[in-house]
Amino acid sequence: MHIHLQRFVVAAAVAAASSLLISCSETAHSAGSSSEPPRPLPISTWKLPDSLSFCGERVPLNIPEVRERAEREFYMNLQTPGQIILYLKRSARYFPMYQRILKEMNAPQDLRFLSVAESALFMARSSKDAVGLWQFMAATARDHGLQVDEDVDERRHPERSTRAAVKYLRAGYDSNGSWTDAAAGYNMGHTSYAKSREFQSGRSFYDCYLNEETSRYVLRIAVIKHIMEHAHDYGIIVPANERYQADKTKRIRVTTAIDNLANWASTNGTTYKDVKLLNPWILGRKLPAPAREAWEIDIPI
Repeated sequence: MHIHLQRFVVAAAVAAASSLLISCSETAHSAGSSSEPPRPLPISTWKLPDSLSFCGERVPLNIPEVRERAEREFYMNLQTPGQIILYLKRSARYFPMYQRILKEMNAPQDLRFLSVAESALFMARSSKDAVGLWQFMAATARDHGLQVDEDVDERRHPERSTRAAVKYLRAGYDSNGSWTDAAAGYNMGHTSYAKSREFQSGRSFYDCYLNEETSRYVLRIAVIKHIMEHAHDYGIIVPANERYQADKTKRIRVTTAIDNLANWASTNGTTYKDVKLLNPWILGRKLPAPAREAWEIDIPI
């Protein structure tokens, strides 16, 4: 009995010493490699930040139900770090263009995160047939000057759709009073949103009882903005050299119809595949005569 006790004590001492050595080793490693990115922490340790904002407008997290809705978006987004990585990778392709157009149109830079929430920066088509980086419905797109027909869908034109989206958001801001309200109106329609807020005598988005999709929408944008801007804090590291870059292109003006896009590509020193990838707004294998002055087709340099 005494011998067994001695063996137990010795074994316990060895285990404790080993544990201490491992702990010291890890501490030393941590202290000596402060330049390394932080390791992802368990999701239970992540907490909603004390403040969120969108276009300089504060999210009132002091209201319990608003905070609860924000936490839902926070944890739901952090459950899919792979999606956040794709947001960050794709942002290098589109954000510089967004930033340039937003500056030209005197609109807040935070509006680019609305596109992330809408499409994940992907040429998506929704179950309701909304299309493109900004997820326009066909009728709304046409109302804002985009061509949508069997040959061309400018909802898939990165620059033209961005200008149309900013124009639409600006209209919501002018009619409803804030960029938060403009974003809500972008989701459910500016007129429908204005009528709902007026019926409820709401002063802002956060005073209103709305459908679930719109209630989540603005908070989702604010959360996506926070996570993309602070991804490093959550152990999501995407180096600049691993992000998708915009292709280097030159633009060719075409004032006539193109009967065979593959032949046209070959004549211009490129391929049908490259023309289709760089111009996703071209739907088929040919183009009619342009409705405006000219088609502007990007090809690789």
